Amino acid sequence: DLKKVPGNIPPDIVKLDLSNNKIRQLRAKEFEDVSELKILNLNSNGISYIDPAAFSGLNNLEELDLSNNSLQNFEYGVLEDLYFLKILWLRENPWRCDYNIHYLFYWLKHHYNVHYNGLECKMPEEYKGWSVGKYVRSYYEECPKDKLAIYPETFDVDKDDEEWERHKEQSVQTVKKHGVIVTVIG
Repeated sequence: DLKKVPGNIPPDIVKLDLSNNKIRQLRAKEFEDVSELKILNLNSNGISYIDPAAFSGLNNLEELDLSNNSLQNFEYGVLEDLYFLKILWLRENPWRCDYNIHYLFYWLKHHYNVHYNGLECKMPEEYKGWSVGKYVRSYYEECPKDKLAIYPETFDVDKDDEEWERHKEQSVQTVKKHGVIVTVIG
């Protein structure tokens, strides 16, 4: 029945299981004194907010379980100190697919060595059941074409999203002008 992360955690601990408690938010520098931590389980706490500096100091963390909480998105910076993260559990959270989910999506795309699961839109209703990657791509597809001159390079195609790949192949034109290659969709 813990309501916050205990302050008396031994500094040399490598695995910490705080699952099935009542920790609703993670404050800044909650884990700064346990820098040797490799596995952190925060499953089933009802966490709805993580301060951008909550994981500060967890430079050796390899596995983080945030599944079965109340997370809708991550603020910019939440994952920045997790240099050696390999596994991120995200399932069973009510991910809200709006602009605020983009940080998490791009962080995962740029940290391709991190294996994750459970990143599926739960709200709003029109995106319920969509993968967050599909939502982010559709977000840019809806932009007026004259306002989006260059297609963002960070859109890697999901391995199992063959429909997107076909669409991309059919609609991409490459134009070379003044020594610059510009990719235009549409």
